[in-house]
Amino acid sequence: MEKIRLDKYLWSIRLFKTRSIASEAIDKGRVKMGGVAVKASRAVAIGDEYEVRTEARKWVIRVADLLSKRVQYSEAIKYYEDRTPEEELERISFQAASFHTGKRLSKVGRPTKKDRRDMDNFTTED
Repeated sequence: MEKIRLDKYLWSIRLFKTRSIASEAIDKGRVKMGGVAVKASRAVAIGDEYEVRTEARKWVIRVADLLSKRVQYSEAIKYYEDRTPEEELERISFQAASFHTGKRLSKVGRPTKKDRRDMDNFTTED
C-alpha cells in the first residue's frame, strides 16, 4: 500500500497550484476531515472525505484513488469525487454571472482625447 501525504495529493489532483500553497492552506486550517483540521503530513487513504477551502470555492471531496504525481486535469478528476453541496455550486455560478470584467463603460470615466480638446477650446476661447 502506497502512502501519500495530504498536501501532495491535493496538489496532484489540481485543487492547489503548488504543493507549498497546499501545505500552507492545510497549516492555516482550511483543510478538514470530519470537521477537524488535519496536518499536511497526514497519509491519505481511499474513502477519506475532506472539506477544502480554496480562494475560489469550497470543495468537499472524497478520495477515489491515490495519485502521487501531478497529471492533466482530465486525468486528475478521476482520482476524487466532488461532493460539494448544491448551495455552494449555485453561489459560485451566481458570482461568476455577476463578475465585473474591469472594463470601463462607454462614455463613463476619464474624458477621451476629443472631449479634452473640446473642453480646452471651450475654456480658452474669448
